[in-house]
Amino acid sequence: MDFELSKTQLQFQKAARDFAKGEFDKELAMELEAKHEFPTQIWQKAGELGFIGVHFPEAYSGQDLGVLENIIVAEAFCRQDSGIGAALVLAGFASECILRFGNDDQKTTWLPPVAEGRMLSAGAFTEPDHGSDITRMDTTAVREGDEWVLNGTKTFISNGGLAGYYTVLCQTDPDATPSYRGISMILVEADREGLTTADVGQKMGIRMMATTEVNLKNVRVPLENLVGEEGRGFYQVLEFFDESRILVAAQGLGTAQGAFDRALAYVKDRTQFGKKIAQFQVNQHKLADMATKIELARLITYKAAWNYDQGRIDPKLTSMAKMYAARTAVEVADEAIQLMGGYGYISEYEVERFYRDAKITEIYEGTKEIQKNTIAGAVLGKIK
Repeated sequence: MDFELSKTQLQFQKAARDFAKGEFDKELAMELEAKHEFPTQIWQKAGELGFIGVHFPEAYSGQDLGVLENIIVAEAFCRQDSGIGAALVLAGFASECILRFGNDDQKTTWLPPVAEGRMLSAGAFTEPDHGSDITRMDTTAVREGDEWVLNGTKTFISNGGLAGYYTVLCQTDPDATPSYRGISMILVEADREGLTTADVGQKMGIRMMATTEVNLKNVRVPLENLVGEEGRGFYQVLEFFDESRILVAAQGLGTAQGAFDRALAYVKDRTQFGKKIAQFQVNQHKLADMATKIELARLITYKAAWNYDQGRIDPKLTSMAKMYAARTAVEVADEAIQLMGGYGYISEYEVERFYRDAKITEIYEGTKEIQKNTIAGAVLGKIK
């Protein structure tokens, strides 16, 4: 059992950290958040340098590395800035559906622009009336000649309105029993007639990312836009979640570490009652708890990524990583604000933004309650 990163992984980690430190300007981050604006220039530069789609094969402009390397980048980016980091980490959201299940033409067409920082991607899974229940889809796709005709509404779609394409989960067989056996994935180009988006409005956090409703009204796409096998969309998205939840765990991990870094620097510098507040035992114990939670989150997140790279799918482990790292992000960011007192509540000191950005990691890609359901199901097995 080896807990060391390889020389290549360490070099990649350093490169990601150096890039983030050089490009993620604090004042720019505050400006982008205030304007609800995507960090386009930084994203494009990250793509040019190979930080987007690192887990894609070289044939599709990737680095031919694994999920572990991808989360190393995610952790480094979110540690430097929770908002810019999250935007870049999810710039290629759901492109893995094309990578893992798409045909050669789909991969050749849609993966390189994502990896090169020329196109955002999006997954249109969640529906207004179903939320976390992806076993039922009101969005339909009906065959008409050599086309699919899609109708329905998706909500809380990351990169909505900015993405070049959407991987849409929809019902292709309304008579299937159970219904999820009739769900398929279909790629829909953003410029298709009948596809419109609407911003969901002001959000608590991740304000640099677009989050929208996606409406599909008689949207026509070729039959070849089917991703993977017809009727296998539900199973494909579950496999995708096993990968994407590791990425969200890394987002939470980096956010937690970033909040901790700022709180640690503050308590070592701040003087009260004649001494540094880092010398008070109560604050030392807070830091000890925070550091321990972060280390545990890192261990389980890295293990989940490593396990996936070995070709093993383990929903229990990925759900554990996502649930624990997300909870750690929220708790550490909350404690960071407490350690910094009134200053922690002020935007200039960043940790209040890290706190707001942390919360989403407990919600998207399956709420913490959904993760507990997955974990409990694996632990209990079939009850006779």
